[in-house]
Amino acid sequence: MIRYILWRIMVMIPTLVLISMLIFTIIELPPGDYFESYVEQLKAIGEKADLQEIEDLRARYGFDQPEPIRYLNWVGGMLHGDFGYSFEYRMPVTDVVGDRVWLTILVSTVTIIVTWLLAFPIGVYSATHQYSWGDYGLTLLGLIGLAVPNFIFALILMYFANIWFGTSIGHLMDQQYLSEPMSHAKFISILEHIWIPVLIIGTAGTAGMVRRLRANLLDELNKQYVMTARAKGLHPFRVLVKYPLRMALNFFISDIGSILPAVISGAEITAVVLSLETTGPMLIRALQSQDMYLAGSFLMFLSFLTVVGVLISDIALALFDPRIRLRGGRTR
Repeated sequence: MIRYILWRIMVMIPTLVLISMLIFTIIELPPGDYFESYVEQLKAIGEKADLQEIEDLRARYGFDQPEPIRYLNWVGGMLHGDFGYSFEYRMPVTDVVGDRVWLTILVSTVTIIVTWLLAFPIGVYSATHQYSWGDYGLTLLGLIGLAVPNFIFALILMYFANIWFGTSIGHLMDQQYLSEPMSHAKFISILEHIWIPVLIIGTAGTAGMVRRLRANLLDELNKQYVMTARAKGLHPFRVLVKYPLRMALNFFISDIGSILPAVISGAEITAVVLSLETTGPMLIRALQSQDMYLAGSFLMFLSFLTVVGVLISDIALALFDPRIRLRGGRTR
């Protein structure tokens, strides 16, 4: 196990290097850079840009240097904790994403917890009551949840909230707290608003998890060892929990690789529709404006979380499921 973990950590280094090269290349593919986009935006609204200031900023942040040199400067800065400067927000990247990261983690974590709390009992019930009216009803709701995109669901809720209650359900807090530092009143306002994005974002995730848990559990319940346990007279609940349910939970563990980056990135399109103060809209805006340091550093952070999440899920699968081995070979 120790050798495997060390080997995987060593593999992570070239993997992240290749990912950083790919991210830098993709961000550099569009013609021009942030400064050219900024000048064009000013011209579009009839304002004149200070070209000398633009050239000074180009030279200060190395945009007048060849791309390989800029890439090395960017990666070297991240290794020392310097994620660069956001030209659009006119502040360091760490200051830009600070508050938004914590709000994104809060929304995503609550969504994951609610999704699991709902998916477990529903999936187990559907599997143990196959082809019952309850199974058919829950299956129908699950298919609707999978078919309707989250942002469409958000638009529907926003429309009916405005028609029925005359209120807007956008943002994660009341308007007066948007630019204020964290306080007790602001935190209470966040708790009052958070259930709306959690309900919207968690719908598709809950539906998909229920379908996977039901399918995996049905496959385990039809295996010979379950029939043998039933024939020996074991209590049905004990038969369910001791082996089939445990074996059916492998996909929950394997999902760690995608859960970690999802906790930080959030549901981007839904966040844009609801005007949430999370990192999703910020990342989309950074990519559109070619704010290189903000977009690139954020994507690298998501890539790092993905690689670490996959490692954690592989180790956890080997620990929780004795049928899984880290290396091939015969078992005793």
